[in-house]
Amino acid sequence: MPYDRFAKPRVKGVSVYRPFGSQASHSLIPTLLHLRKPKLTLSNPTPVFGSVAKPFTDDLRPSDVNAEHTHQWQIYVRGVDGEDISYWLKKVQFKLHETYPDALRTVEAPPFEVMETGWGEFDIQIRLHFVAEANERAATLWHGLKLHPYGPDADDQRERKEIISQHYEEILFNEPSEAFFEVLTSGPPAPQSAVGGRGKGSKGSKQISSSAAAMATTRRGIVAGSGVSGGGERTAEIPHSDSPGNPYSQKTEGAELDRLHEAIKTVDAMVKEERARMDERERLLKELQRGTAKGK
Repeated sequence: MPYDRFAKPRVKGVSVYRPFGSQASHSLIPTLLHLRKPKLTLSNPTPVFGSVAKPFTDDLRPSDVNAEHTHQWQIYVRGVDGEDISYWLKKVQFKLHETYPDALRTVEAPPFEVMETGWGEFDIQIRLHFVAEANERAATLWHGLKLHPYGPDADDQRERKEIISQHYEEILFNEPSEAFFEVLTSGPPAPQSAVGGRGKGSKGSKQISSSAAAMATTRRGIVAGSGVSGGGERTAEIPHSDSPGNPYSQKTEGAELDRLHEAIKTVDAMVKEERARMDERERLLKELQRGTAKGK
């Protein structure tokens, strides 16, 4: 059956972003779920994708590892602080180098990660498959497996004996289906209570960190910074001021825009100065050419 993206009702005029991470040496900011028409933002748990590699040593090498392999490494897609992203991400496929047995690895439940050993660096294809409500094609990302430290923090990585490589991307859900919009704006399900231990969901139930729970509370009806409950209704309105559970606000957005405007002014001034210097050089060159012509 051919793929039909518009088989389900869509939320018109709305675009939903899911950013993916930041560099390992920098702090990770909360995800912004960005809605167009009207312009609204909503904080969500931030997923990251990348890899961690550790070199083998003579006393820390497992006996069953290939003698030529120099590192143990892990490729992953995960939420910051273990926050749940499985409410909108159904499964992840990692396509490894063809020399690995079963090079296409499919992980259908968190943690979305693959552990392996090897000696060489290569590109890994990551396919993100969304939940059924999305009615969207899988998204493709690429990650370069990094086994050796290089770059400005190479010395720190050598000391840690841990090579971390993470990247930032954005996925855009343009006019998502009504069902998927409900999933995205409702957030992850609340963790089931472990008291009693007899319910089906009590054993091995997923836990959400306190920061994720605070974000989920905000998503479920409290307008951050206003102190006013939404009566249980969902809201995607960006707060006026930041808060511990949501460092993004109208104030921080305005401050960032001010910095960009100042940077533009600085660049414009530099361009103006460079043009003036070029004009002066051209004037001097013409005078030299005229003097040379008279001397002949």
